[in-house]
Amino acid sequence: MKLLSLVAAIVINLCSINITTAQTANNETIKVWGNCGMCKTTIEKAAKTAGAKTAKWNEDSKELKVTYAAAKTSSDKIQEAIAKAGYDTQDFTGDNSAYENLPGCCKYERKAASSATASYACPMHPDVTSNSPASCSKCGMDLTKTKQDQVKMYSCPMHPDVTGDGPMSCSKCGMNLTKTKQDQVKTYSCPMHPEEKSDKAGACSKCGMSLKVKQ
Repeated sequence: MKLLSLVAAIVINLCSINITTAQTANNETIKVWGNCGMCKTTIEKAAKTAGAKTAKWNEDSKELKVTYAAAKTSSDKIQEAIAKAGYDTQDFTGDNSAYENLPGCCKYERKAASSATASYACPMHPDVTSNSPASCSKCGMDLTKTKQDQVKMYSCPMHPDVTGDGPMSCSKCGMNLTKTKQDQVKTYSCPMHPEEKSDKAGACSKCGMSLKVKQ
């Protein structure tokens, strides 16, 4: 009788451990830019170094499927590690110097370049984009046209002239850049030479006049 009670207690404890583990394990799919098998190895290694238990990147869909314990890491930490290795993710932009050091076959088309030409996006999955009408690869919905003034970029709240195409820190004060609508970003131009434009205040390279905010 005592032996049966002991076995029952062990089974209950094992079940409790398994249930707890299942509750804290997160499964997530993350968009990661890349090209080849070497990219796959680097991306998966970076994800596991950041705490992912499993990591599988698909070269065709550009999707990384990860499993991780929420108590040990997070999606942001995993993406940040991948970005440091030189690869753009859905929420982070890859380190430029790391990207430049990638082998030739790994020099993928950067996120900023591909998103600049994309004029269609899925209403449910904004990271699924195309430059022509198509269906979403995740849910099958038709991609809809995106308005240029709805495209978001990042800028520093204290230094609006410091901008980026993804989450990063301000080079002047170290604050995190925040999302800003494209139509709210100021454009400066020369009154005498309208073709001379800049995203920050300065002087015209042709006549030296101060650039004015374009209305």
